[in-house]
Amino acid sequence: QVQLVESGGDSVQAGGSLRLTCSASGYAGYMAWFRQAPGREREGVALWSSGTTSYADFVKGRFTISKERAPNALYLQMFNLKPDDTAMYYCAANPWPVAGLNNPDAFKYWGRGTQVTVSS
Repeated sequence: QVQLVESGGDSVQAGGSLRLTCSASGYAGYMAWFRQAPGREREGVALWSSGTTSYADFVKGRFTISKERAPNALYLQMFNLKPDDTAMYYCAANPWPVAGLNNPDAFKYWGRGTQVTVSS
């Protein structure tokens, strides 16, 4: 069983920066960040897959995903935040390869989320 715990969410003004952390216990494998705003579906933000990264178009150039083995953690560095980035951000993991960010159901493990609020 893998446990994921997110941290780092906060309230910031537009243009600000935040760094989210996902602490993982056990072998997390392929990991990603998703987000969900009220009234909207959960959407993929960034994927880390065996050292290869991919991003949703709406965060390219602003967000960076990275992973460390010790501690076993996944990060999301967010720059130039916009009000549209306001959402609950979730860490997800799957022991086996995933095709991309389009299918949240492909990820077996999920954290409880950390709230990011961006004001204009």
